[in-house]
Amino acid sequence: MPGVFVASAQFVEAAVAQSQALGFPTVARVFTPHPIQDRTDDEMIAYADAAIDEIVAAITAAAVHDPV
Repeated sequence: MPGVFVASAQFVEAAVAQSQALGFPTVARVFTPHPIQDRTDDEMIAYADAAIDEIVAAITAAAVHDPV
């Protein structure tokens, strides 16, 4: 099943290291602005709106390359 890792930009290096350590070095990753914990609902919606196309593209590309 295709998927994508989504996190805030603060965790780029950690995400790369963890995906490599777990044997998924090419896992799709999408990063949002950081920090997120103190964002308002409207700000979080804006982050999601800004990232949704990239998330869908990553999932769709994974589905095409790795059909079930």
